[in-house]
Amino acid sequence: LFPPMYLQGWVQSYGSRYVRPPIITGDVSFLQPMTVREFVVAQQLTAKPVKGMLTGPVTILNWSFPRKDISRAAQAAQLGQALRREVDALQTAGCKIIQVDEPALREGLPLKQQRWAGYLGWAVDAFRLSTSIAKPSVQVVTHLCYSDFQDIMEAVDAMDADVLTIENSRSGDAMVSALAGSGYAKDLGPGVYDVHSPQVPDVDWLVEKIQGFIDTGVLKGRPQ
Repeated sequence: LFPPMYLQGWVQSYGSRYVRPPIITGDVSFLQPMTVREFVVAQQLTAKPVKGMLTGPVTILNWSFPRKDISRAAQAAQLGQALRREVDALQTAGCKIIQVDEPALREGLPLKQQRWAGYLGWAVDAFRLSTSIAKPSVQVVTHLCYSDFQDIMEAVDAMDADVLTIENSRSGDAMVSALAGSGYAKDLGPGVYDVHSPQVPDVDWLVEKIQGFIDTGVLKGRPQ
């Protein structure tokens, strides 16, 4: 829980999807775990590992109304520190796989390209602040989606997640090809099928999609 962050009116995301973005009014800090109870309950119901799921500090910031009296970099660092405590609480509870999503990483880029390096520097630092407390035995996963990440590959690599999962079912394999071309060496999980789609693909379509990943050197596929 990260007070003081308040929810007010609904804001259109896309189509008929609406969200209530938080309004950040003061310093953000950790009070108590917000996902540990759910993890513990779920893990008690299966022998398979249950993945902890968190939204990353940069995405929380970019999808909130931030303060104007301090920099976005400072607010991202506060969120990163709070999430660091949550990651530690999850691993203390026995969680072995923790996913910290940053789908809004690229959408926060400044319009002027000469300012990109500064933004990406503090954005990656905030992500690393939240995840670097994870023990070597804990797998850190992140997820990127619905943006062109080809021109910020260096920053994606610097996030240093053990596994990168990406939306790939609606982007024509562009991200997979870019990662393969850049020599991305960490584990990669490209989406095979988008669950938002009204169409259910047949087996041949799925096989062809996965074969395309294999052809680029990417060997992991998962339901999107």
